[in-house]
Amino acid sequence: MTVPMLRSLSLQRFRSFPTAEIEFGNPAFLVGQNGAGKSNLVDVFAFLAETMTSPLSAVFERRGGFVAVCNRRYSRGRPSNLGVKVKLENLDDETSTATYAFELRALEKYDFRVVREQCIVNRCDGSRDWFDRNSKKNKKFNSSVESLNPVLEENALALPLVGGDTRFEAVVRFMSKMSTYRIDPVVLREMQDPDGGVRLRSDGGNVTSVIREIKRDSQTDWEKILDLMEGIVPKTVGVATKKHGNKLTLEFTQEWADSNQVRFEAYNMSDGTLRALGLLAAVFQRTRPSVLVIEEPEATIHPGALSAVLDLLRHAKRFMQVVVTTHSPDILNADWIEDRHLRIVNWEEGTTRVAPVSEATRTALGKHLMGAGELLRSNTLTAIPDCFINDPSKVPLFETVT
Repeated sequence: MTVPMLRSLSLQRFRSFPTAEIEFGNPAFLVGQNGAGKSNLVDVFAFLAETMTSPLSAVFERRGGFVAVCNRRYSRGRPSNLGVKVKLENLDDETSTATYAFELRALEKYDFRVVREQCIVNRCDGSRDWFDRNSKKNKKFNSSVESLNPVLEENALALPLVGGDTRFEAVVRFMSKMSTYRIDPVVLREMQDPDGGVRLRSDGGNVTSVIREIKRDSQTDWEKILDLMEGIVPKTVGVATKKHGNKLTLEFTQEWADSNQVRFEAYNMSDGTLRALGLLAAVFQRTRPSVLVIEEPEATIHPGALSAVLDLLRHAKRFMQVVVTTHSPDILNADWIEDRHLRIVNWEEGTTRVAPVSEATRTALGKHLMGAGELLRSNTLTAIPDCFINDPSKVPLFETVT
């Protein structure tokens, strides 16, 4: 099975990134110290997904406005242009590669406008579909598809509007299904309102409905969840949803001496148990993410249970692209993690920089001298030096189309 992939991401002036050009493997582990900017990188995925389903102005408002998101490292006064570009591949049986990019400029009174936006879809048969919107060239919307003529606001993106066209639908579908997760055990302990349970919220706030839907839809997936759950939380042999009036909660069944069983509701369970179930729900939810981004899956989980978490990540990468932020040497010491899976996130000179591992690190991993976790413990898990591009204008966002 070929998994659709976000192959690379280019940024201009997004949060703590004045520039970035990042390539991703599957899975990809983002490793860096606290405050280096890993969460800002995670937010790029959430930001792009939201732009496909919400007005662009609302996406910025949820983050404090355009000024709060646009990096000012190389500008004075009003923020300079903000730009994002993604390169995608294997979106469906007919699409080989695709690129999508946009550039935004700050205006007075905290407003902004789209300077340029471009989407190019390359087919397996050699054909190409594209559109190119450029406010610098008579505000024209040009496309290889003659019938496309969307009515556009200057602060709205075109792709969500034209994504109903079959030629661009795969790009919108992939980007809208990128999902980021930082499971909050406090939220999982609370009584939850039921919903359709098709897609898990980023904090796990509807996990009861998601678990109920998985159990209804696939017995195979449900049995896999229980196997992995017992590997993370020994003696846990069952999980169910339980109604309290019009609310739902979780009920866990644990087994002890002579096969006796005891049941606990979510408010009695540990943070690690609840976070583990949230991770399982994220992987097995019925609307499968295109990119699954998980922040610190090791948090509050016993080191002895992390092998089961790694099994979960390896299972997930068969069906979706997986991106993980982690500080855990125990996770990084997995013998199947290679240098191509690692990206180092550093904070240098007031900016976030992301780079592949250094030659010394590649050698140590390639010759099995040390695992990535051992290198992290010894502070020798290092990045390629001097690969940072200081000038945002040197990060190309757009291609020439005809």
